[in-house]
Amino acid sequence: MVSVKQVQSKSDLKRFVKFPFSLYKDSPYWVPPIIKDEMASFDKDKNPVFKTAEAQFFLAYRDNKIVGRVAAIINWLEVKEQGLKKMRFGWFDFIDDMEVSKALLDKVREIGKSNDLEYMEGPVGFSNLDKVGVLTEGFDHIGTMVTWYNHPYYQSHFEQHGFTKEKEYRESKFLASNADPKLFAKANVLIKKRYGLREMNFEKSSEIMPWVDKMFDLFNDTYAKLSSFVKITDIQKEYFKKKYISFINPEYIKFVVDSDDNLVAFAIVMPSFSEALQKANGKLFPFGIFHLLRARKHSKDAIFYLIGIHPKYQNKGVTSIIFNEFHDTFKKRGVVNCIRTPELEDNLAIQQMWKHFDPKVIKRRRTYVRDL
Repeated sequence: MVSVKQVQSKSDLKRFVKFPFSLYKDSPYWVPPIIKDEMASFDKDKNPVFKTAEAQFFLAYRDNKIVGRVAAIINWLEVKEQGLKKMRFGWFDFIDDMEVSKALLDKVREIGKSNDLEYMEGPVGFSNLDKVGVLTEGFDHIGTMVTWYNHPYYQSHFEQHGFTKEKEYRESKFLASNADPKLFAKANVLIKKRYGLREMNFEKSSEIMPWVDKMFDLFNDTYAKLSSFVKITDIQKEYFKKKYISFINPEYIKFVVDSDDNLVAFAIVMPSFSEALQKANGKLFPFGIFHLLRARKHSKDAIFYLIGIHPKYQNKGVTSIIFNEFHDTFKKRGVVNCIRTPELEDNLAIQQMWKHFDPKVIKRRRTYVRDL
C-alpha cells in the first residue's frame, strides 16, 4: 500500500531533498545537489519564482519508508499570459514500482484538474533556467550540476502510465582542441569590423554586475520564440544575479557589444563541478567548499550553460567572436573537454553554431505530456 503525503514542514522538505541520496547512493554518475541550496530554492520567502508560480511537494511512503517524491508546479505567467493550461511537475524520483510512480503522478493530475488546467508535462522546473527532462540515453556519463540524473526504468514508467514524448533534448561533448582558431579567427575580425562590434572580457565579478540585467533581457529576446519559454522577471534577475554570477569564473563570461555599447551576444561557461559535488555529498562544510573551489580553479571540463544572441544578429557569425575569446581562455586554463547542457532537438540555430567542432551526442532526455 502506497500513501502520498504533502510536505508540510522544514523536516519534511529536507526528507524530500535527501531522498535521491539513498535512491542513487550506488551510482557513480549521479551528481548530488548542495542540500542547503536545494532547500533554499524551495523556500517561498527566498526564491522569487513563487511570486508568479506555486508548488506543492509530495512524498510517497510504503511501510513508513520514503519510496518516491514529486513537485507539482503551476507557473501562472505561463497559464495566464501565454494561455498554456499546463500543469508542470519535476523533482520526480521513485523506486522501480509502478504503483509508486502512479500514485505521485495521480496527485499532480488531481491538482491540475482542480485548477482547470488541461495537460501535465514533466519533468520540468519552475522556469527555463531550471533542470529539465528525464534521461533516456547516456546513463553511463556523469551528470552535471544543472541536469537531473535518473535510472533507466523511468522512461518505461512514463510510457506505461500513458504519457507521450513532448520535447527532446540533446547533450553533446567535444574536445576543446576541436575549436580550431582557423575556423573562426579570421571571421572574428571581419564580423567585428562589418557590424562595429567588440568583445568584452572580465577579470572580476564586480565588472560583470552592471551588465547582468541587460544579459537576462537579451536571454528573454533570444529564446522568446522557443516552445514553452517563460521570460525571466525583474525579481528573478536579482535572485540569479546574487546566487550565480559571483560564483562563476569571471573569465568564463563573454559579452559582445555594438558601437553604442548595446549587448548583442553573451555566453556563460562554468567549470565542471560534478566530481566536486560528489565528494561534497550535499554539504558545503567542512570540506565540500574546498572541493568546489578547487574545481572552480582546476577543472579541465567546461560546461556551456547559456548562450544568447540578439535576433537581429543571429546567423551573422557573431559566435566567431565568442569562440575566439573562449579559445584563448581555455588554452590558459588547460581545458580539455567542452560539454553542452540540454538543447532542444528542434533548435536548429544552436546546432548550426556547434557543427564545426565535431560534437558527439552523449545524452538524450525528454519531457513527457499527458492530458488531464
